[in-house]
Amino acid sequence: MGNLLPGSFHPQIVHFAIALVFTGVAFRLLSLTRVVKFAGPAATPLILLGTLACVAAAQTGTAAHAPIERIPGVRPAVMEHEEWGLRTRNIFVGISLIELVAMLMAWRQSPRANIAAMVAAVAGLGGLAAMYETAEHGGELVYSYAGGIGIRSGDAEDVSRLFLAGTYQQALQDREAGRNDQAMALVDLAASRFPSNLELQLMAAEWTTDVKKDPAAALQRLDALQIPTEDTRSRVRASLARANALLAQGNKDGAKAVVQTLQGEFPNNAQVKRRLDELSAPQP
Repeated sequence: MGNLLPGSFHPQIVHFAIALVFTGVAFRLLSLTRVVKFAGPAATPLILLGTLACVAAAQTGTAAHAPIERIPGVRPAVMEHEEWGLRTRNIFVGISLIELVAMLMAWRQSPRANIAAMVAAVAGLGGLAAMYETAEHGGELVYSYAGGIGIRSGDAEDVSRLFLAGTYQQALQDREAGRNDQAMALVDLAASRFPSNLELQLMAAEWTTDVKKDPAAALQRLDALQIPTEDTRSRVRASLARANALLAQGNKDGAKAVVQTLQGEFPNNAQVKRRLDELSAPQP
């Protein structure tokens, strides 16, 4: 296939390959029971199509791997997935040849046609095992190493989203581990890079109170935000963050007043009601 298919098509083609070969081998196994008459004739074209998809998947995977393996520490995982992908492709090429022989023998009504079908079924099971192993390494590459995430499309916005997701997850881990300075530094970095991301700016304000312990700075961050009137969720979140910052300053009455105003605007909001109940409860 040369370079007709770019690496960006790899995820789509892989799913077709998996579906076709699993269905084809399942029909081949079913054909051995002789219960479903069309199982045998259906198995061969499905496996042949699945093999073509495997060839395309291997080609697109090879085309996609270069930028991914340049990520520090990812190359061994890329190579392992690629090796299993090529191995799976080769196995199904062999299975396809067996299927063609079995089809020809069945067409000629050879007494050994059933034997060829059984060989194809056993080989198909081996192929499925290889396909599973390939998929497992592919999943590990994507979900454990972020291989291809953010760079597959070549869109800069995808890279930005990858950066934001990684920064957020690392900040959460740092906070849970008690590394509050590192966690806050990551959130501040992300907030500075994406000033128009309202959810991120609200999170940064909340963390400035809860993690950095600087409610005055949190109030400054909240004052700088422009929240659309129709964005109810963000307005509620910003007001609750303001109330928490005021409370952290020791201004419980101010915090309560903010939440009371918020409840007047959103009387059915359970989160606002719960927070007002907490602020109205007597001190222990």
